[in-house]
Amino acid sequence: MPSGIYLLGSASGGRRNLMTHSLAMQVSVQPKLVAVAVRRDALTHTLVDEGGAFSLCFLRREDRALARAFTKPAQEGPGPGMLGGAEVRTGTTGAPLLCRAAAWLECEVRQRVAGGDHTLFIGEVVDCAAPDEDAPVLRMEDTRLNYGG
Repeated sequence: MPSGIYLLGSASGGRRNLMTHSLAMQVSVQPKLVAVAVRRDALTHTLVDEGGAFSLCFLRREDRALARAFTKPAQEGPGPGMLGGAEVRTGTTGAPLLCRAAAWLECEVRQRVAGGDHTLFIGEVVDCAAPDEDAPVLRMEDTRLNYGG
């Protein structure tokens, strides 16, 4: 799993969000576990905690503008199937997936660990795909951002 900057998807109770995120890493191979650290006062924290799942969308380097577009809670629309102005679909866990992502994975939360002002959500990968596995993925150093959690 490349280190970089992602869109973290979450959903619960009819609400959904995509959030710019950088605090993610693989923590186990068997089973495949991924950890994401999310600020406890973020909408995404509430949705992951309540929904018990999250998605992680790998952005193409050419899509760096999307990293800025999702630094605040995403608004529905402007058209059907869109969130924050980007086309999304609903994954198997219910979390939104960016349609133009280079790759994505979906996780079901297996453990929650409090740490400072964040919670570390450890999720088991239950679905994934890399529709454009040859695309260079966006990394933090490709942006002017310095945090995405």
